[in-house]
Amino acid sequence: MAKKKSAYAKAGVDIDIMMDSLKRIKRNVKSTTTPGVVSEIGSFGGLFKSPGKDFLLVASADGVGTKLKVAHMAGKHNTIGQCLINHCTNDILVQGATPLFFLDYLGAAALEPKVFEDAVAGLCKACRENGCALLGGETAEMPGLYPKGEYDLVGTIIGQVEKKKVITGQSIRKGDVLIGLPSTGLHTNGYSLARKVIFETAGKKLSDLVPGTKTTFEKALLAVHKSYLHPVVALMKKVRVHGMAHITGGGLVDNVPRILPKDVDAVFDRSTWKTPAIFEFIEQAGNVDHEEMYRVFNMGIGYVIFVRAKDADATMALLKKQKARPKIIGRVEKGEGRSRFIN
Repeated sequence: MAKKKSAYAKAGVDIDIMMDSLKRIKRNVKSTTTPGVVSEIGSFGGLFKSPGKDFLLVASADGVGTKLKVAHMAGKHNTIGQCLINHCTNDILVQGATPLFFLDYLGAAALEPKVFEDAVAGLCKACRENGCALLGGETAEMPGLYPKGEYDLVGTIIGQVEKKKVITGQSIRKGDVLIGLPSTGLHTNGYSLARKVIFETAGKKLSDLVPGTKTTFEKALLAVHKSYLHPVVALMKKVRVHGMAHITGGGLVDNVPRILPKDVDAVFDRSTWKTPAIFEFIEQAGNVDHEEMYRVFNMGIGYVIFVRAKDADATMALLKKQKARPKIIGRVEKGEGRSRFIN
């Protein structure tokens, strides 16, 4: 005999489907457990051991943004969680912090079990890669608030850093060298403009090739946001790092000044790295101002590290050994706390 549909299910929220999905993801979530985890997934609150009096906790919250729209178009949701974890990991890494645990929020009009489980699988994969526990989260069904068939994914990361090793950027001095680490593409920023240009203005499909490449727009737009954790941690153990910036919304123009002292500028030489083809297409097809591109997108540089000039060679060698593909992309000059560009 078929089970009678509840009044809540008729209103758009099926508790049974949600609970079944939560049961299926428990094993995957448990695979992210680290030594600091005290509680099991499903508790009202996640428990984690305090890192100790000599450490500071560092927290950051973010979302995937309208990259989710591309995931919906492609019907692929297993990499979105990776983008979120990696983005948040990079955000706290700039202060010298490493991740401890992550809390996620997934809201939807109605839970689609396969989509939900794929998204969580991505979260778990990135948590394992970054040594971060998926400690808990919230899954909410809210028909009428979210568009039918879509969901939002956001979260908060908590990390730790020794008090004496916090990196603020205030040690950045004139003469320092800027080391850039390449992005894998748009990462998780600028998708509202990218989608408008690619799909509306240019009329492209996901299966079309990005001009001048053998890569489809689907692959280019859904490329996983890169985590810089492992190469940067290896670097911090060997070289004194003066400052770091994760290049997210605001690009090189707005993100780098967040860590600069007020008496210096970061001067970027744009001829030192090749801008990925996806950005060139967006600029040309959308008739986007060249300078605006550097404020909306990362333009191929996902992370910037400031080191003393005398440490530049050692930094490059170490990062190359870590397969981080570093490039010297500029220098620090006397200024007013701004990003400037040459070439």
